[in-house]
Amino acid sequence: MTSTTFSIFLAEIAHNPIVVIDASIDISQYMPIDLSEANDDLKQFDMSSAIAWHDYITSTLGFHNKQVAYGGYLEQRGMYSRSAYFNTRHPETERNIHLGIDLWIAAGTPVLAAFNGEIHSFKDNTNYGDYGPTIILKHTIKTVTFYTLYGHLSRGSLPSLKVGDIIRQGEMIAILGDAKVNGEYAPHLHFQVIRDLQGNSGDYPGVTCIKDLEFYKNNCPDPNIILGLGK
Repeated sequence: MTSTTFSIFLAEIAHNPIVVIDASIDISQYMPIDLSEANDDLKQFDMSSAIAWHDYITSTLGFHNKQVAYGGYLEQRGMYSRSAYFNTRHPETERNIHLGIDLWIAAGTPVLAAFNGEIHSFKDNTNYGDYGPTIILKHTIKTVTFYTLYGHLSRGSLPSLKVGDIIRQGEMIAILGDAKVNGEYAPHLHFQVIRDLQGNSGDYPGVTCIKDLEFYKNNCPDPNIILGLGK
């Protein structure tokens, strides 16, 4: 299955927009946000500070009277330069291109399974700037197997999980964590669709470099195909 046909497949199985956080929040309460290097507003605060990020997200939502800010697929971001985990100081290999969609909302918000599936793996990824607690679900629909990743969760979301547990679409699988556990970010869900997990467990790159971009664009299509935000 090519990347194009996989994207078409995703659109076909998402008959209605898929909800991956608190289903009680109406889609009218979502707004797009630009966190790319092109946004000059981001130069006005300390991007190494989770508190400053939280204040920026919160004030932006408040100004627009919205509850959720979303975006980021293939966005080139400066925020990752604060962490040696991403920053190699070489333009071709520095990982700063985002491969999922972020949904910025308060810690404690319920996180929901995108499709029927099972727990593939989970892990607390504790590198500075990493996902923190992470869950990966495995889905097989119409003989096609693929994965969804949910990052920046609470630590309390992981202990009760078991690999192989059956999960139903819309089931709450976790809640969002705060900056103390989520890699030092303002609270948000990183949601990513993955065709081939490449043998990874509890983790998969959510940010890539220019050199590897074409591969990851093909392996991780735009999650908005199924989320239907901004349509």
